[in-house]
Amino acid sequence: MTNLRHIHYSLLALLLTTGPCYAENARSGDTGNHFDPIEIDQNLSLSQLVEQTVEKYPDRLVNEALQAQADAWQERGDSWFAGSHSLALDYSTDKVANDQGAREAAGQLEFTVWNWGQKSAAQTVAERSQVVADKQSQAVRLDVARLVREALWDMALAESRLQQARYTVDIAGQLLEKVKRRVELGDLARADLLLAESEQLQYRAVLTQAEADVMHSRKNYATLTQTTKIPAQYREQLSPIDRIENNHPLLEAINSLIARRQASIEWAKTTDTINQPKINLTGKSTRDLRGMADTQSAGVGVVIPFGHGTYDAPEVAAAHLELNQALAQREHLLRDLEKKLHEADHMLEVTRQELAIAQQLRQIAETHLKMTEISFTAGEINLLDLLKIQGRSLEAIRNAKEQEVKLQRNIAFYNQAVGVQP
Repeated sequence: MTNLRHIHYSLLALLLTTGPCYAENARSGDTGNHFDPIEIDQNLSLSQLVEQTVEKYPDRLVNEALQAQADAWQERGDSWFAGSHSLALDYSTDKVANDQGAREAAGQLEFTVWNWGQKSAAQTVAERSQVVADKQSQAVRLDVARLVREALWDMALAESRLQQARYTVDIAGQLLEKVKRRVELGDLARADLLLAESEQLQYRAVLTQAEADVMHSRKNYATLTQTTKIPAQYREQLSPIDRIENNHPLLEAINSLIARRQASIEWAKTTDTINQPKINLTGKSTRDLRGMADTQSAGVGVVIPFGHGTYDAPEVAAAHLELNQALAQREHLLRDLEKKLHEADHMLEVTRQELAIAQQLRQIAETHLKMTEISFTAGEINLLDLLKIQGRSLEAIRNAKEQEVKLQRNIAFYNQAVGVQP
């Protein structure tokens, strides 16, 4: 009994020295002046939330630029001519020389025409550029869905911890009131009252941190989505997909980019970077001597370049380089997706097992806590033993609640890993 009393008062001395620190932390972490409101919208779905976020997400500018690029290629591929036109005007006279009245005026209109297969290559680039724009927008949407899912479940987890912290503070407060009454009746020593007060202060410090975490998670959500509204229901059904399929949005995006770069190789092969085939239409008016009639003439000319393969080789090689870079990027992406799917599947299975264990522990903890409170009221155990059992019991209850949230979160993360759009 003497040893137990010695341990009791040693722990009390430690708590008395650390108690003010917890109280100071609680005051310094007060979130009373920092409140980030969140409104539950019954009419807002997870899919609608993702769409609204995409519309305000910075990467939408890239999507718009890709669409503009596809439109520009389509316009070029539909053109009758391969390049710009030119007009040349020329006038000459002998007035500054022998002045015999000779003169000549000429005009030439030049059109740039397609190389063999070049127009078809341009149209293929246009078509595949459009596919890139479409698939990239879906890839961006999936990435935004990932961020929205993480933000929503970070808030849910923070809210769960906050509720448990409030519950813990309530339990500690109830115990403190019981200890106060028993101290007033002389049933307990004042040292027990100090011990109960210190315990409550520690739980209040935890509550303050939980409130701050909730505000931070809400701010992160509002910054991402540019709204303070959340769906009333955002739990997801587990997808039956168990592998990375070819229609995964990220794979479709990289495959469309590879196809686009393959088309760019054909474009580079058929395009002469130095010279293009041209058709010239020429009109000329000449007079040999003064007093003679002007002679009118017209002509047609064709410019056919050849031997351009050597000079265009660097552009073709650059196109091949970009293709190989995209192929390597796809290989890295496949490995990364496989790894994330494995991690998501494993975490989901682990969480299911942890939840089953946590629920059993919660039932035991709740029963044990009630028995211990009865024993303390009857004077069968001291306050220190009650606080130990109460701490373990409350931790078991908190963990069970948290595992329930983590299970739903990991279902959402699994759906994200297999490329399921909300």
